[in-house]
Amino acid sequence: MANDYIKSFGFPRWGEYGRDKDAEPVRMCDYSGCAEKGAHPAPKSPGSPERWYFCRPHAAEYNRNWDFFQGMSDEEAQRHMNDGSESSDAFSSARTFEWGGAMDDDGFTSTENAAYDALELDPGAGQDELKKQYRKLAKIYHPDANPGDPAAAERFHQIQSAYDRLKDKNA
Repeated sequence: MANDYIKSFGFPRWGEYGRDKDAEPVRMCDYSGCAEKGAHPAPKSPGSPERWYFCRPHAAEYNRNWDFFQGMSDEEAQRHMNDGSESSDAFSSARTFEWGGAMDDDGFTSTENAAYDALELDPGAGQDELKKQYRKLAKIYHPDANPGDPAAAERFHQIQSAYDRLKDKNA
């Protein structure tokens, strides 16, 4: 009984502190001599799945000094930047609307319909109408026209992605 009292710190119905939680492992910063928590991953080398884990100040320092093209000749770096294949994952274009699922009765995928909705157009709108609507919405939601507005920036990104998807289809 006396031992239970010590574990409960005088409040028997509460029990000992932290009794319902398991210990959580903490990864330490990989920077030599740092004793902070390493919660920010950083690649060890380009294209490698291996990661360093740094605290915030050391991650920022590592990122400032990061050079993806270190050790590459100018020709290799240029070739890598122009390579759009999947092996060149650092510079391959985003594939937001690459596969949109099965086509509906009108011949459009669900992502194409979503792209038309983002541009506030009826599915199947022509190239001229598409370009005109894109320019109209881009002027309204462009981040330069709405500095500091994250909602406008997100809307502009949706408009840009939708236009990129549909301009290729209508070309």
